[in-house]
Amino acid sequence: MTFPAGSIRHAPGPLSRRAARDAAWVLVRHIAIECQRIAVVGIQLGLVFASNYIAFWLRFEGSIPRVELDRFFGTILLLIGIRAAVFVPFRLYAGLWKYTGVSDLRNMVLAVVSSTSVFAVIIRWGLELRGYSRSVFFIDSIVLIVLLSAIRLSKRVVHGLGRPKGAKRVLIFGAGDAGEMIVRDMQNRPCGYEPRGFIDDNPAKIGQRIHGVRVLGNRRDLARIIGTEHPHEILVAIPGADVSVVRGVVAMLRPFKIPITTLPDTRDILDGRVAVNQIRTLTIEDLLPRAPIDLSIEPVRGLISGRRVLVTGAGGSIGSELSRQIAALGPASLVLLERYENSLYELVNDLGDRFDSTSIHPVIGDVTDVKRVDQVFAEHLPQIVFHAAAHKHVPMMEYNPCEAVKNNVAGTATVAHAAERWGVERFILISTDKAVNPSSVMGATKRIGELILRVRSGRSATRFAAVRFGNVLGSNGSVLPRFLEQIRAGGPVTVTHPDIRRFFMLIPEAVQLVLHAATLGEPDVVYVLEMGEQIKLVEMARNIIRCAGLIPDKEIQIAFIGLRPGEKLYEELIGERETAEPSSVPKILRVRGPSEYDVATLESEIQSLIMFAERGDSSCVVQQLRRLVPTFNPLPESALMATVRHAAALAGASQN
Repeated sequence: MTFPAGSIRHAPGPLSRRAARDAAWVLVRHIAIECQRIAVVGIQLGLVFASNYIAFWLRFEGSIPRVELDRFFGTILLLIGIRAAVFVPFRLYAGLWKYTGVSDLRNMVLAVVSSTSVFAVIIRWGLELRGYSRSVFFIDSIVLIVLLSAIRLSKRVVHGLGRPKGAKRVLIFGAGDAGEMIVRDMQNRPCGYEPRGFIDDNPAKIGQRIHGVRVLGNRRDLARIIGTEHPHEILVAIPGADVSVVRGVVAMLRPFKIPITTLPDTRDILDGRVAVNQIRTLTIEDLLPRAPIDLSIEPVRGLISGRRVLVTGAGGSIGSELSRQIAALGPASLVLLERYENSLYELVNDLGDRFDSTSIHPVIGDVTDVKRVDQVFAEHLPQIVFHAAAHKHVPMMEYNPCEAVKNNVAGTATVAHAAERWGVERFILISTDKAVNPSSVMGATKRIGELILRVRSGRSATRFAAVRFGNVLGSNGSVLPRFLEQIRAGGPVTVTHPDIRRFFMLIPEAVQLVLHAATLGEPDVVYVLEMGEQIKLVEMARNIIRCAGLIPDKEIQIAFIGLRPGEKLYEELIGERETAEPSSVPKILRVRGPSEYDVATLESEIQSLIMFAERGDSSCVVQQLRRLVPTFNPLPESALMATVRHAAALAGASQN
């Protein structure tokens, strides 16, 4: 016997059985949803029946005459039909009852009033039932609004009564819009939080209640409130608040071992609303005194998109973030020059996962290697160069002044010369606030790097510029990772001096401003980023300890160990003979200063400096740095050489 092709049916295999189960589950879910919708409609229409009967009962004081009862039964189906139709455009069947809000209540009132008006017109003028009591219309509307509201709010009431035991008691600092929204969300979902009260500095709010939660006092009452409420957590619910407010709260909570949490800035929340799942631990970044950077990315996109870009020192903190932000702007190619293969390997993998890796070119090389640098420029022909490669650790460069000169001076000169020779359009040097009135070898070498660009700017088609800024939080060698390591080890946290202070900025923000400075394209200019106020490192240490949920000076001690070689108590962004003026980009200042040398003299002195460094003559290097940078005020030579000899002794001991 033969069978037509395709007529043989095989027994269902595992895939077909799984598909059948999935189809059955989809069908069950669909039926459940439809049943839920029918139940919602049925309950609300049942309330229409009940409210109309209650209206008659109230109108006639609990004893409805027979004739009025007949009117009720004779018109109730008409009323139900009208309300059922009118409820549709007002979406009374669509809302989730547990999320009922003001807009839902408004729609309920409008739907009831509208349907009552239609019903009254039909009764009075359509059916001409003149005996229908007019007060019933009014009473019925009020009762129905109450019933519809009650059935929706019942979900919240039941949830509030059934709050699980062991929920975290939370005090909320800030009885504003964010505080109101977060309390409402806590009450609407089983989140494990129990709002115990608000704290707010507005005296008009004290004693008031928001969603049943009382405003207990202001920040000066914190100690008393903590003693009575025993909260597990303090939530700072003031998105976008002045940092001084948050720092004040942290300072007041230092004696208490209570975790501090906060909410993201409202600019970071797409719909402008806050929710429980957005609560996060307070971090040191929240305490930086900085204004938010809100610049259009389009000028930077116009500079980078479709261009060939080279980043030196691409594996470092600034270089890697520069590479990420540049890669996101669609360059024709992005060349990553780095001498450490491990950091370059990690960066390339990161960029490859995020962007089109075909335009990314990793290059192992040293900026002090003249032939290698020239080879890279010849092969890739970059149009824009960001020179971020540098030795930047102040004490380490005090121990190794020759290496600081080789990398920060000779390396900058090598890359700048290659950029000029291969027709680079723009060259941006990443400089530092330590180049201003430097007290360290590192700062002096970075200042000379700025002077190298000045020498070339007057005679080159390449636009050379430098961008000067302070410390970036979380970078390699930053104080923040060091503090965190010491806290994890149980302390003490070491600070060099009680009065030492520094500028701080987040790495992404600093890089964003660097890219905007590059769009200005003015030659022979040093740009300075507005860094805000300087922060005392001892205060930062205390805040980091507090953010870790520990008590500073009690659970974690702070020890002062003295200034390190080359360190100043405070940094400067503008030198004595320099002037700063606004640029066309907010938060970026243009710095101008007098030319301290003629070109020929400066070049000769720089070549002598590099020669001393290549010879390994640290003493001559420091003397030449002082000659080139008159404001350089280093350690006494004997002290510096002592540190050099000490470093050499340590190296010899490690070899033995």
